[in-house]
Amino acid sequence: EHQHVRYNPLRDDWVLVSAHRVKRPWQGQLEKPPPEDVPRWDPKNPLCPGATRANGEVNPKYEGTFIFPNDFPALQPDAPEPDDSDHPLFRAAPARGVCKVMCFHPWSDLTLPLMSLTEIRAVIDAWAELATELGASYPWVQIFENKGAMMGCSNPHPHCQVWASSFLPNEAHLEDRTQRQHLNQHGVPMLLEYAEQEARRKERLVVENADWLVVVPYWATWPYQTLLLPRHHVCRLQDLSDSEKNSLASIMQRLLIKYDNLFEVSFPYSMGWHGAPTGPYLEEDCRHWQLHAHYYPPLLRSATVRKFMVGYEMLAQVQRDLTPEQAAERLRSLPEVHYKKRAE
Repeated sequence: EHQHVRYNPLRDDWVLVSAHRVKRPWQGQLEKPPPEDVPRWDPKNPLCPGATRANGEVNPKYEGTFIFPNDFPALQPDAPEPDDSDHPLFRAAPARGVCKVMCFHPWSDLTLPLMSLTEIRAVIDAWAELATELGASYPWVQIFENKGAMMGCSNPHPHCQVWASSFLPNEAHLEDRTQRQHLNQHGVPMLLEYAEQEARRKERLVVENADWLVVVPYWATWPYQTLLLPRHHVCRLQDLSDSEKNSLASIMQRLLIKYDNLFEVSFPYSMGWHGAPTGPYLEEDCRHWQLHAHYYPPLLRSATVRKFMVGYEMLAQVQRDLTPEQAAERLRSLPEVHYKKRAE
C-alpha cells in the first residue's frame, strides 16, 4: 500500500513502486483488442510462404522457420564513415551491421504459445544458429520479437528480427558494466545469484523447471514484465545443450500461455535475448555474463488498458502501479492450458 523505490542492479537505476495507484478510475485511452480473424495464408502478406516481398523477391514455400535479409534494414554492412566532428558536443561514430527477419511458422494465425514444443524448439535452434553465424564477426547480435500492433508490430505473422551490429548498444554496454562489477565484488555472476535467490524466495516466481525459471523481477518496470533465467551458468544462447533447449521451449510455452490467459487475448510484448558479446569478445573472459531474456508487455488492467511511459517516467524515473509480487502471483495462478484450447 505504501510507495517506495527499488534498485535495479542490472541497469544501475531505480523504479518507483506506487501500488495504490492501480485503484484510480481510468478515463484514458482504450486500445482495440487485436483481430482474431487473421487468415492462415494471405498471398498479399509479405511474410507468408510463396508471397512476394517489397523488393520483388518471392518467398519459398517454407514449412518451418524461414530467415531472410530485412528488406528495410536499420543497419547495413557497407555504411560509410561519418564526417569528422568539429566539436565534442556533436560526435558521431561508425555503425555497421546486418538485419534479418525470421518467421517462426508458415501459418499467420499462430503465435508461439499456440505452436507445438517441437516447433518452438526449431525456433530456438534457429536463434542459436544465427547467434553463432552473425556473432562470428559482429560484437552484438540482438534477437528480439515485437508482438502485437500495440508494440509497433506491422504484421501479425509470427516472426522476430535479428540485428547484428559493429558496436555494443547502450543496454548491452550497461549490462556488461553492471555484471562485471558484481562478479568482481561478489565472486558470482549477478543473474546466477539472483536466480538462486528468486528460486528460494518464490514470491515473484511465475514458472520454473529443472533448467530455467521465470520471475517478475524485483525491479520490474512494466506491469507484467518478466525475466527468463537459466538455473546454471551459461553465457550465450549458442552454448545451450539439447536438453536445455528442450526445457527452454517448454518454459517459454508455459509463460506465453499464461500471458495470453491473463486477459484472454493474444498478449502483446517486446522481448529479446541478452548474452555475452561476440565477435572480438569471444576471445575475452565473459564469465560475468549470464544469458537471459526480457519480456516487456504493456498491458496493465485489461486487454484494452495499457501502461504509458510518459510524464514522470520520461522526465524523472520509471514508475509502476502494482507490485512485482502482485503481478507474479496473478500470473502464477493462471492455468497453463491456452484459453483457445479449453473447449477442445
